[in-house]
Amino acid sequence: MEQERIFFDDIGSYPLPRGVRLDGLSRDRYLQLVGQVLAEKIRAGVEIPTYPQLRDMIRMFMDPIKDPDMTESPFLIRREKAEILELQAVPPGQKVRVCVTGPVELYISAFAATHYTDILYTLAESVSRFLQWAKDEGKMAVASLDEPSLGLNSNIIFSEEEIQEALEIASRPCRGMHCEVHLHSPLYAELCAHVSGIDILGVESAAHPDYLKLIEREVLEETGTYLRAGIARTDIFSLSAQLNDRYKVNLWEDLPRLEREIISLESPLIMKGRLDQAYAQFGDRLIATGPDCGLGSWPSQELARSILGNCAAAIAFFRSEHP
Repeated sequence: MEQERIFFDDIGSYPLPRGVRLDGLSRDRYLQLVGQVLAEKIRAGVEIPTYPQLRDMIRMFMDPIKDPDMTESPFLIRREKAEILELQAVPPGQKVRVCVTGPVELYISAFAATHYTDILYTLAESVSRFLQWAKDEGKMAVASLDEPSLGLNSNIIFSEEEIQEALEIASRPCRGMHCEVHLHSPLYAELCAHVSGIDILGVESAAHPDYLKLIEREVLEETGTYLRAGIARTDIFSLSAQLNDRYKVNLWEDLPRLEREIISLESPLIMKGRLDQAYAQFGDRLIATGPDCGLGSWPSQELARSILGNCAAAIAFFRSEHP
């Protein structure tokens, strides 16, 4: 069986243009902005871009889920209301990576360290309806559930069985297509590998290369699951702190220099080395790559675009050695 080519995607969030605020933007102007950012990602070389997630990842889903006019029962969104506004900015014929904030992340944002499995499963059903709507729109190339708190947040007190069931419910529309789960910790990677609707585990392996050691290739093979490896660090504040310590200055007071130093630190050669490392460990179980996380906290669109461009160059270099 021919190996599927490793594809280049991104996680979603992106800086706003300088001087632009979302407050007060009309719907049409907002969609125009989303379309501009999507085009920028594609020009930078992203092959399966995520719709630009310019809104808060919790509120963009929880606000309608909490709205009595948009739900059929508490926390269960009506199917016809499970719309992701940003997909309206995706041009005809274009498909994107559709990220939806996962049920566990949504639950702890509203209920913290409580244990109401009925609400967790209801939120999971709402997540499923957002994904089904996107699938029905014909614009979803890859799905993704964002669960950054799994393995990190002590407010999560559900059992592994309950978490797995919630992810099963949420990912139901994704069976038969690629669906990632975006994790900030690999501690729940094996659990996610056993979720039937999830077939790609995404980990922040650029900032934390040791995370790859906590994922077993045998588990991926046994479950038919793949890996998405991060090759570009996105922890901008840690990167800048590292540079400030090196040069004994505050580079946030000199943004042009900060951007030059970041681009030099996160070079195509460095990223290609990370991709080589992931491929050496996982071989044909490695299917996707790109930045660790979103770029929404970065100081400018220009720097975000440059990082994506460096990713594209690293992947092209890798492919030249692995045709």
